[in-house]
Amino acid sequence: MFDPKKIRNVAIIAHVDHGKTTLVDFLLKQSHTFRENEAEMLQTTILDSNPLERERGITILAKNTAIEYKGFKVNIIDTPGHADFSGEVERTLNMADGALLIIDAQEGPMPQTKFVLKKALQLGLKVIVVINKIDKPLANINETISRTHDLFLELATHEDQLDFPVLYAIGREGKAGKTVEEAQNATNLEPLFEAILENIPAPITEEGTFQMLVTSLDYDTHKGKHIIGRIKRGSAKKGQPVVLLKDNGEKQNGRLDTISITRGLKKTEVEEAGAGDIVDITGVANATIGDTVTDPSDQTALPRISIEEPTIKISMGPNTSPFAGREGKFTNSRQILERLQKELETNVSLRLDVTGERFMLSGRGELHLSVLIETLRREGYEFEVGKPQVITKKIDGVEMEPIEDVIIDIPDAYVGAVTTEMGVRKGEMTNMETDGKGNTRLEYKIPSKNLLGIRSVLLTNTKGTAVINTLFNGYEPLKPSLEKIRSGVLIASESGTALTYGLQNAQERGTTFIDPATEVYEGMIIGMHPRKEDIEINVIKGKKLTNMRASTGDIAVVLTPPLKMSLEQYLDFIEEDELLEVTPISLRPRKKYLSKIDRIRFERTKQ
Repeated sequence: MFDPKKIRNVAIIAHVDHGKTTLVDFLLKQSHTFRENEAEMLQTTILDSNPLERERGITILAKNTAIEYKGFKVNIIDTPGHADFSGEVERTLNMADGALLIIDAQEGPMPQTKFVLKKALQLGLKVIVVINKIDKPLANINETISRTHDLFLELATHEDQLDFPVLYAIGREGKAGKTVEEAQNATNLEPLFEAILENIPAPITEEGTFQMLVTSLDYDTHKGKHIIGRIKRGSAKKGQPVVLLKDNGEKQNGRLDTISITRGLKKTEVEEAGAGDIVDITGVANATIGDTVTDPSDQTALPRISIEEPTIKISMGPNTSPFAGREGKFTNSRQILERLQKELETNVSLRLDVTGERFMLSGRGELHLSVLIETLRREGYEFEVGKPQVITKKIDGVEMEPIEDVIIDIPDAYVGAVTTEMGVRKGEMTNMETDGKGNTRLEYKIPSKNLLGIRSVLLTNTKGTAVINTLFNGYEPLKPSLEKIRSGVLIASESGTALTYGLQNAQERGTTFIDPATEVYEGMIIGMHPRKEDIEINVIKGKKLTNMRASTGDIAVVLTPPLKMSLEQYLDFIEEDELLEVTPISLRPRKKYLSKIDRIRFERTKQ
């Protein structure tokens, strides 16, 4: 059992892609957590073990690891950098006593930098600032430090927080220093290790019996539910009886079957663990995040984790298309509901409302919900989802809607295209800066509902060069909705197999989404129309055969390659009268009402 004075609990916080996961890689490697011949020594993004994290290059789930350095145990909590996963940040910061705030030397403090720093300072964490990527050609270190000081001045809750240590690092080379020159000439991260020991305080522990807040959950088929958290008081002993204190006041008895601590990526079972350490325990079956596990002799609950409210919702239900049940393993509403209820146990930012066979999922953003949808899809679930919508709420009798700050970094050549698009969406420009090197930063305040679908539009308009970051700003009185921005769609008028001749006709009217030989059904969206109205196309129509041969009859038809969209792009694309059919194999946009006559009736009821 570690002496609490020899423990340091530190969270790694940053805006997305500022290099914190890479820095954690080198902290693990340079602390000799792995043997020289272990596979991890050759890996990158070691903690990003989720396939979706590796594919997207982002951290989605907060994770904790531990290293030992000069007789100290340093528990490291790696947190997501994307605003949509801020619920993960909020719950895991409760386990830390300090934080490493990683800031890109070129980009400077970004929206999520502000969010994570605000949370860290509210919790009273000691912050060490690490200016990373100082080797970038366009790094502006002095400007980055100046803006960081301004950010602390804006967010600090106590004047002591304005005095913070600053280190400089080249994360991809695993080196750091107290000055830029020292970091450039360094060979390792030793100055960062020393800064953690010197500046991050030891955990404050209380005398008394065992008490712990449930911060994270895991599961395996052998031991059941694993509860992860930091021991607030006393010590946990294997086999000791405990009481689980639920949110509704309910109390459940349990027993600590196993106690494990982390070193690197491995968990080691121990007989006892003390206050201040982060542990993994089993034996308490019905725990949820925010519950308290305590000794029966003192049943005092710890304050529950506070999570900000969701801002985006999306409807989900079993697939109702003519192709329902063909491609999924789990297709009925009961199976989908059971999986969503299981997700609620660990996904603290998620909310679920059930109406019959339809489910309304509420989350922190489109990416938050799309990652869940993609996860279910890969697990074999088949379902349909509607267009994402913002969540409004009444404050003092006034209908309020969420507002977001948006930062868009683009080459100067695309400023006109971006300002035009943001103008159409009623964005209010708050700042505009050029770096004199061909790049411009535009800052806006805009209702969340007007941002839906903007990411794919701006990436198209800027040839993929736009970097878009958003941060929840608060609530303002509800403003009128925008008129439909998206153009119309091409709708399959018949069911069958798409043929080259039919697709050639469709491409004369717009952009298609499907290849020849793709099965389609009436009401399925098979392309995009350049005008506002929707049109029906018979893509299963073949060329009529006659005895006459035209002079061009033997010339092969050459089709334009279809436009293939990702899940996020489809969610941005669909309108309120449309659905997205999601299966493990396919993504199919469709109209809610598949037949033309049903769509006409629906339009008449709206008038």
